[in-house]
Amino acid sequence: MPIQPRHERTPRLNPSATRSALRIVHASGRASEAQQRTWPERNHRRWNNPRFRAILLQTIVVAIVCAFFALVAMQTASNLRTRSIASGFHFLGRAAGFEISPGPLPYSSRDSYARALAVGLGNTLRVSLLGILLATALGLLIGVARLSKIWVISTLASAYVEIVRNTPLLLQLLFWYSLSQVLPSPAHALRPLPGIFLCVRGLFVPSLTWDGGLLWIGAALLAFMILMLFVLIRSRRRREQMGQGLPTTRLLVGLATVLLSAALLIGHPRITAERPALMGFNFHGGMSISPEFAALLIGLSTYTAAFIGETIRGGMLAIDRGQTEAAAALGLSRVKILRLVVLPQAIRVIVPPTTSQFLNLTKNSSLAVAIGYPDLISITNTTLNQTGQAIEAIALAMFVYLALSLAISLAMSLYEGRSVPLQPARCNP
Repeated sequence: MPIQPRHERTPRLNPSATRSALRIVHASGRASEAQQRTWPERNHRRWNNPRFRAILLQTIVVAIVCAFFALVAMQTASNLRTRSIASGFHFLGRAAGFEISPGPLPYSSRDSYARALAVGLGNTLRVSLLGILLATALGLLIGVARLSKIWVISTLASAYVEIVRNTPLLLQLLFWYSLSQVLPSPAHALRPLPGIFLCVRGLFVPSLTWDGGLLWIGAALLAFMILMLFVLIRSRRRREQMGQGLPTTRLLVGLATVLLSAALLIGHPRITAERPALMGFNFHGGMSISPEFAALLIGLSTYTAAFIGETIRGGMLAIDRGQTEAAAALGLSRVKILRLVVLPQAIRVIVPPTTSQFLNLTKNSSLAVAIGYPDLISITNTTLNQTGQAIEAIALAMFVYLALSLAISLAMSLYEGRSVPLQPARCNP
């Protein structure tokens, strides 16, 4: 076999070098393809990115909403200029010029619109807070009665819940108000107790008048609230540490007696009882409860209590039956089982829906305009009719109701956080 010259031999390629060269060629080909890719293709890949698509859609929605509100504001300003209606809240300083039925806050027609709205807010707060207290107490009784083993009590409670919950609230308010209109006139008023009169104008009872010493009584009340908070916290800590708390009821009654006696001895207030008396066509003096306020308070309380009763019943049924059986085996009475075993554990189930009912009661108080009670909505309606500034008046009412709802939610959240027992820690093996 002839031997080829050295310069004519074919060089042998290394396999690893060949694969590296092929990778370089393919990579350069992909780079050239990426450079030659058109704009629609790149945009299509970007649109397939979920993050980019979510940001783009949210930006479009926010822009549309802002544009909508901007157009509404521009159109509203144009309409106000066309009708020569001044915008702003300067009307709050002008005299209202209308009367409001007597309430906890003094008011006359010479006062400003701001004062009138404050009176309406005070009336709303008064009926809402009292309604929450009454509805809670009545709802607790109804919820316990629904679970009673006595057939008559459970049946009556069930009938009450079904009737009240399935009847419109406005109809119930009109029903209670119509009952107050069948009462006799002031000249023939009913006298259930000496010094108490009940007529079509309302309920009139004696009142106490304080002359002097109010500063000391206020200081005693403030000191009692501080001491009550300290006693409750101390009793809870002792219960957690030793299993038994302090006798809070006796301590609080003793503190109240001592502080009130000290305030009366130091301040020397003159306390006089003012009795209502018939003068002309109405009673004067004492304290009065108007039919509108009574009808609204009874209607809101009884209506909301039906829902709260069902909430409490559901919370009590959520507790394991073995808890009550174990408490009964220890010799506890039914009242103590309910107070010490069932209700403390059912709080975490009861509080959230009950908070919603408290909010509903506060917002449902705006139906007072149907029976003539001067609440915030009623006075707001009168204000916007006289001033023509409906936007500002409605905005104020919305802000007030929003603030009330947030305050109630915050208070109930704090109560829930302090009332719900902590879960025992799990020990890892």
